[in-house]
Amino acid sequence: MTSSPITGGCQCGSVRYDIKKLGRATICHCRMCQKALGSFYGPLVTALDIEWTRGKPAVYASSNKVTRGFCADCGTPLTYDWGKDVEIAIGSMDNPTLAAPVLQVNIKDKLPIVDALHKLPMRDPNANEGTAEIVASIKSNQHPDHHTTDWPE
Repeated sequence: MTSSPITGGCQCGSVRYDIKKLGRATICHCRMCQKALGSFYGPLVTALDIEWTRGKPAVYASSNKVTRGFCADCGTPLTYDWGKDVEIAIGSMDNPTLAAPVLQVNIKDKLPIVDALHKLPMRDPNANEGTAEIVASIKSNQHPDHHTTDWPE
């Protein structure tokens, strides 16, 4: 674990956070996580002692037991709160490699494709003519992976 805060936030930079310590990281296969994160599963990590440093997430009650936080401006999924510990979407962390999942939960809803994702072919980024030029011309509006004093710049 690092001695400095673990940072993260939404895509547009309206909501930012510091976490003092991470707990257990999991991959949740429940249907609500699939929908809430728009993905095959929800990679989440327990955020111990979280502080919102810019803005706060909007909240949606996805069930009678769970609320989910997200950025009201850009829609980035941020939190899963079941009334005890708050969990953070691992992809919202500035350095998601700090939270490697150690457990899969709610596997009854696991989509069959998940077990075969590593077998899918990978596209060579140089395979299509012009792709490098297109990628080089993209100007991202995404907040950088670190805290900023002002955003947008």
